[in-house]
Amino acid sequence: MALENLLALVVLLSVVGASVAKPYGNPLGNPRLKGDLDLDYYRFRCPQMESIVHRVTFQYVSRRPTLAAALLRMHFHDCFVRGCDGSVLLKSPNNDAERDAPPNLSVRGYEVVDAVKSALERKCPGVVSCADVLALVARDAVAVIRGPWWPVPLGRRDGRISRLSEANLPSPFADVKTLKKNFLVKGLNSKDLVVLSGAHTIGVSSCGLISSRIHNFTGRGDFDPAMDPSYVRALKKRCKPTDVRTPVDMDPGSARKFDSHYFNIVAQKKGLFISDSALLNDFVTKRYIQTQVVTRGASFERDFSDSMVKLGFIQILTGRKGEIRRRCAFVN
Repeated sequence: MALENLLALVVLLSVVGASVAKPYGNPLGNPRLKGDLDLDYYRFRCPQMESIVHRVTFQYVSRRPTLAAALLRMHFHDCFVRGCDGSVLLKSPNNDAERDAPPNLSVRGYEVVDAVKSALERKCPGVVSCADVLALVARDAVAVIRGPWWPVPLGRRDGRISRLSEANLPSPFADVKTLKKNFLVKGLNSKDLVVLSGAHTIGVSSCGLISSRIHNFTGRGDFDPAMDPSYVRALKKRCKPTDVRTPVDMDPGSARKFDSHYFNIVAQKKGLFISDSALLNDFVTKRYIQTQVVTRGASFERDFSDSMVKLGFIQILTGRKGEIRRRCAFVN
């Protein structure tokens, strides 16, 4: 009888153990973008993984809060080129990797990812992928500045290919039709486009990216009529025609806080980029902006969380595809 009870207990524990795992089905509607991840993927492989990621990320971002925007941007850039496979982290001796492409030359925060990866390698060598590290660091960096939190399902593997020629990222000069197409190809919809654009509530750009928009939009010394004239005057004071380096807040008045203020700015025709203003030229994206303004961002954090989960599933490598890099900047 004792043996029967023991066997029953073993069976019960095996069932409970199996139910602890939290498989997270791919939320993307595109049937070509398959693959499941797991919220508890490293539970037994590297139990302290998330606490290590949080600790190291906090050490960096608490001292330099602007890294939150930088790391979030890095994750976005990674996922939009070859999927969320850590390929943006790879270096090339010929300077022809993704990180060498013009849109990525201003990407920063690699040292944070490297520090986290090094700490994990000391504790759990060869276990945690750089792609998962980047996804977690982006989330935890935003949390450090009291931004929204989102679940990060895990189990991505690292890609071995990184090409400058493939770094065709959504452009700050794009119209809304082009932006919607860019996102749809990745399995993201119009709502995801406007929600993820809300990440512009933190961080800065530079005068070089807006110079023609405020000084010489059509070649006649004019400015973009989609911008509020008073905002243009303020920008002109900060950005002289030949200035390409001076930083400019993407969400004036609230660039250090992750909130819904960005949508107020866009609604007032004070979006810094053409791609920001373009969101007012589509019914779905404009309606979302107006809703956030009226409700003071009532659903923004929840929506951002949902869209970030979807972003993290783009063209993921799982199973035997890819590898687990020992160092994020180099293939094994």
